[in-house]
Parts: sequence; C-alpha cells; structure tokens
Amino acid sequence: MKTLSEAGGTPVEEIEATGAKIAQARAAISDVIFGQETVIDQTLVTVLAGGHALLVGVPGLAKTLLVHTMGQVLGLDDKRIQFTPDLMPADILGSEVLEESERGARSFRFLKGPVFCQLLMADEINRASPRTQSALLQAMQEKQVTVAGVRYDLPSPFHVLATQNPLEQEGTYPLPEAQLDRFLMQIDVVYPDLESERRMLLSTTGETTAVTRNAMSVDDLLAAQRLVRRVPVGEKVVSAILELVRSARPEEGASDEVERHVAWGPGPRASQALMLAVRARALTDGRFAPSIEDVRALAAPVLRHRMALNFSARAEGVTVGGVIDRLCRNIG
Repeated sequence: MKTLSEAGGTPVEEIEATGAKIAQARAAISDVIFGQETVIDQTLVTVLAGGHALLVGVPGLAKTLLVHTMGQVLGLDDKRIQFTPDLMPADILGSEVLEESERGARSFRFLKGPVFCQLLMADEINRASPRTQSALLQAMQEKQVTVAGVRYDLPSPFHVLATQNPLEQEGTYPLPEAQLDRFLMQIDVVYPDLESERRMLLSTTGETTAVTRNAMSVDDLLAAQRLVRRVPVGEKVVSAILELVRSARPEEGASDEVERHVAWGPGPRASQALMLAVRARALTDGRFAPSIEDVRALAAPVLRHRMALNFSARAEGVTVGGVIDRLCRNIG
C-alpha cells in the first residue's frame, strides 16, 4: 500500500486521501480514549500543524494515555519524562561520558537523552525547575539541542506533548512566557460526559481492554504536515486571524475591555500558530480551505496561554476565555 507521499495526484485528491487517513487515526484513538473528542481533535491538529501542545487537566483524565496512544496510532517513536524537582537538564538532553580505550586513549562519547524521539511526553512539566524547563526551549523551537558546544539534530518529526495539573500548585514552577509561547496550543482536558464515562468504566474493568491499532506511518504524517502548508487560505480568513490577534493586544488601541483587563497580549507567533492550526483543522475534516468558523473554534487554545490578565481583571472575576470569546464575536 502506497503512503501519502508516494500517492501523488492533484491537491484535491491529496486532501481527500489525507482526510481519510486522519479519520482512521481519530477513530483508532477514540477506541482507547473515551469522551475526549475535542481534546483528540485539537491534539491531532497540533501535530499536523507541526507544533507542540500543553495538556492541562486534573489527574485521571487519560492525558498520559492519550500521548502514548497517539504515538502508536501515528507510528511515532514516543518516550516519556516524569518531571520532578530534582530533574536535571542532562536527564532530558543526554550527557557526555569519558571512555578509555584498551590502549589507554581517553575520549568523550555523547549518550543521547530521552528528548531524541519523535513524540516526547513531558509529564507534569511545571514540577521541574526553570533551569530544567529551559532545556526544552531549543529543542521545541529549533528541533535540535546543544550539549558541550556541539549541536545534535532531533528526529523528524519532533513533537512535545506536555501535561500540567491546574489544581495542585505546591512545589511547582510556573512555565516562563517564552516557553509557553513555544506551545502551539494549550488544550484544556475536562471531565467526560456521563455516557462516555459509562463506556470507559465498562471497557477498562472487564476481561479485555481495547488494543491500539496503527493507522498512519511516519511518512504519512510528514506528507500530511507538508500538505497543511499548501492548504489555501482565503483573504477573509487571513484578515480575521490578524484582526483577532491584534485586537487582544492592549498596545494596539484595542477595545476598552482589553485595555482595562489585559496585561499583555499575544505576539506574532500566535498569528502563525492560528494560521497553521486552521489549515490543519480543515484538512482533518477533509475540507479544501479553512473558514472563519475554524478561527473562532481554535482561538481559545491558541491564544489563552499567550496573554495575561491584570490584577483588576482578576479582582472583577474576568477570565481569559471570556475575553477571547468576546473578541471572537467581532471578527468576520
């Protein structure tokens, strides 16, 4: 069977074939993860757009299982790092060891760390110190790391799916804004509905459990990521993205609410992330171009970790999500 990269054909045929593959991957993940359709879709969009995702949710909502399942479904080499206060940068990147040959010659050999994979699960990323968190900055942005002055390329594709517990903040270190900006989306993982939780309960406590099946290859994923960048975007959608992102900045002469409540707004990387995300969302649905509705649907996960409210807003009970929702009503 040919991969997407070998199949060729017109852009319309490529989009249809890719959409069918993505639908199979979505179904395979949903066989294991119950009641998280929005989370699955947004995570797939993130990976198709070539980005990284921050999964925020309380324990027990299958965040770790989602990452492992996605690695198997997409045919990726996945690894997991449990972030703890005593974790060091070398535990992520790797380190050099001194070796001595039989003749007595000594030399350093680099031992690769777990970051050398295609899908990295950074579990409870905010439990590590800022020094260790920053070890991922270069990897997430440049797809390479530097150890002892030598640069090493990471495998392709390379994605970081990090998790964070929003409730327990004791012994944690908030992620710096520079690192938050490297995540294409912040995906909020919520409780499943009653019927989904019933299905999960019956499926996971019986004699047999769901088996993860592979639906795409690495070549398929790379071809889909290249196709995302070729999906055409209409001028109205481009204008809606720019209007939305710029209206969230208090420095841009935004609305009274933004000037009163927003301390700082999203930078140009937010526009880039939203452009790639809406293209990927259209592709996952088998559509040939994104719409303004895609912009509205993805505005919150793309923007909420790239802007902050001031003290006055928090005192009045204003939320980032509420501000973004009101800004979305004004676009298009």
